[in-house]
Amino acid sequence: MKFHRMISVFSLMFVLAVTLAAQSAGAQAAPAAAPISMMTMTIAGFADGSDIPAKYTQAGNQTSPAITWANPPAGTVTFLLHMHDMEVSRNHTSDDQLHWLVWNIPGTATGLPEGIPSGAQMANGAFQLSASGQVYRGPGAPAAGPKHHYTFELLALDTKVDVQPGTDAFETRTAVMKAIQGHILAKAVYMGLFHKPQ
Repeated sequence: MKFHRMISVFSLMFVLAVTLAAQSAGAQAAPAAAPISMMTMTIAGFADGSDIPAKYTQAGNQTSPAITWANPPAGTVTFLLHMHDMEVSRNHTSDDQLHWLVWNIPGTATGLPEGIPSGAQMANGAFQLSASGQVYRGPGAPAAGPKHHYTFELLALDTKVDVQPGTDAFETRTAVMKAIQGHILAKAVYMGLFHKPQ
């Protein structure tokens, strides 16, 4: 009886050892996971987190900066660029200052050139809007107080946004942001600092 129990125990241990060895070999043979590529954005005129040069602001001629991006995810149909001053509270709400909203940038695009002209629709078919109208609005924080943080957000979307520029920039932004919910594939953020010279 003891002999049969010992055989059963040894058999069980053998099966367990073979199973663990097979699992270990399978784990070693599994290919390494591909590294995740993150979408990145660069603005040629200034480094991320640094001061924004006057030419791109209300202290200069409000030229829109050249922006490039890389590594968008597969399935990107359009891009959206949102530039805003997060330190402004409009009408005592969580709504901040809109400096530039560009949507329906083609998914094949790798950037925007410097000095985009005014007008609701760009040459690439995208729409643009800001608190100043159908144009880029440069940073303009007052000299009194700390520099404001101007945030550029680039979103890769799996859809085209079915929203036309309206007469109220903030209502249009709300409509665009509502339309993109559930369609954001990736996001890249870049930030610059500015306030008007003393």
